Amino acid sequence: MHKKPHLPTKICPVCQKPFAWRKKWQRCWDDVIYCSERCRRNKS
Repeated sequence: MHKKPHLPTKICPVCQKPFAWRKKWQRCWDDVIYCSERCRRNKS
């Protein structure tokens, strides 16, 4: 398994779990708030 300890992480405001940077977010990492589509939908 390839570990990547150098990747930045954030805490999801909905589930309170940490999530790491992903390549698909490389252009919009500053705008990413939620760890998943499910948390984004349940933000209330």
